[in-house]
Amino acid sequence: MAFAGLRASVRASTGGLPREFWWLWTNTLVNRLGSFVVTFLALYLTLERGFSASYAGLVAALYGLGGVISSIVGGVLADRIGRRPTLMIAQLSTAVSVAVLGFMTHPVAIAVLAFCVGMATNGSRPPIQAMMADIVPPKDRVRAFSLNYWALNLGFAVSSAGAGFIAEVSYHAAFLIEAGMTLICAVLTWSRIPESRPVVEAVKKTTGSAGAEKSEPAAVNLASVLRDGRFMAVVGLAFLLALVFQQGYVGLPVAMGEAGFTPADYGLAIAVNGVLIVVLQIPVTRFIEHRDPGRLLLVSSLIAGYGFGLTAFAGSVGTFALTVCVWTLAEIVNAPTQTGVVVRLSPTEGRGRYQGVYVMSWSVAALVAPLASGLVIDRFGADWLWVGCAVIGTAGAVGYGLLMRGLEDAEDTEDPEDAGATAVPHVPVGAAPVADPEAPSPPGPQTSPPSPTESV
Repeated sequence: MAFAGLRASVRASTGGLPREFWWLWTNTLVNRLGSFVVTFLALYLTLERGFSASYAGLVAALYGLGGVISSIVGGVLADRIGRRPTLMIAQLSTAVSVAVLGFMTHPVAIAVLAFCVGMATNGSRPPIQAMMADIVPPKDRVRAFSLNYWALNLGFAVSSAGAGFIAEVSYHAAFLIEAGMTLICAVLTWSRIPESRPVVEAVKKTTGSAGAEKSEPAAVNLASVLRDGRFMAVVGLAFLLALVFQQGYVGLPVAMGEAGFTPADYGLAIAVNGVLIVVLQIPVTRFIEHRDPGRLLLVSSLIAGYGFGLTAFAGSVGTFALTVCVWTLAEIVNAPTQTGVVVRLSPTEGRGRYQGVYVMSWSVAALVAPLASGLVIDRFGADWLWVGCAVIGTAGAVGYGLLMRGLEDAEDTEDPEDAGATAVPHVPVGAAPVADPEAPSPPGPQTSPPSPTESV
């Protein structure tokens, strides 16, 4: 009976999703299983190459800066040339740059290649998330994004454990294995994953009820994304929450070290994060799947902020691990819900750009968080860092509560049987509605050549 119940639960969590999604999911898992370099890059530079800790920090910052730039570039290319070619460019570039980085010895060459690796690696995120939004029906998107997030964390947990063993044998082998795994992902993309970019009908004018001609709004470009006030407010809130979550990897180890704990103690505490995500991500998603996203984001912001705030009272490895449990629950709820909201606020023809701007908020947070945490800890002490996290979590909850009011449910605004139909013009909040083009929608996701006049 227990086995039958488990099988039914797994079927309910994974059933009904398109085959193309599972190839994307496999692509994500394989890619993360081979993510060795980012795990041991600092150790490689300081121990193997003999560079200073300051230089290692500079290289890490350049890696992050590359990710910030490629978030936008990847999103624009996903809309202009298609999701599939953008993903293949990112994966092939990652494989080549990682392999070359492993054989560089000059500090300038290493820094340049690290920047290139950061660009190539992060460039795959916008097309993957846009493709999932294209091929998965609206009613299943939160579940799909959650399963993808689960694959990310499962793959990273395994690769983090394996990176140490591989590095002990040969750092060069780790670089080459990651390049090889990324090449496998590129082969999967080329052979198994079809293009999903929806066709955007090139209709210049529509006729209103009185016979007057009305011009359609201009095609989505990067400037129109930045002018979308509600979406950019959500991106700003995502940035604040990303700053909080990043403290688990930049502020927490420093604070534990200053309190007299060893790196092994930190490893035990933070390992709870990965274990809980792998164990709880799918069952928690079944609980939150059809619940109000605004309320979920509000609650997860509070739990994240006060989960980190509780760290100020931690005095043992066990209590630190307990605080990790609290904010990990917030992460499990926040990640797929946030991505689903981004899709719902994005026009179909601009999903790549919208996902690129959203991904950029996390990349910028990864750059800012180490600087902010170090400054606060050095000048005011670690307790004030955790108080700041609680304040940011509260501010995020208030922001989500205000912004998510009136957000229509995706099942009510989109056809669940056709997640990738012809794009309809995106009408900003408060703008007058525009009549739909009369041309019939195609039966599913198709490719279309980019318009020669399409702006960035």
